[in-house]
Amino acid sequence: MVVGLGGTESLVDHPATMSASYLSAAERKAAEISNMLVRISVGIGSVDDLIADLIQALANHQ
Repeated sequence: MVVGLGGTESLVDHPATMSASYLSAAERKAAEISNMLVRISVGIGSVDDLIADLIQALANHQ
């Protein structure tokens, strides 16, 4: 299973549980895919909107 990154929208992926979930824990460790890793694929949205969304998401996570 692979997360599609070819669209125009911005996506946030947690590889350990999404795109690399098929790997064993040892394989993820060897590939340096930690549980803290987040992949951000930026689409064609407004830069100001993207920054505001990231700030809001990070603030809500704390």
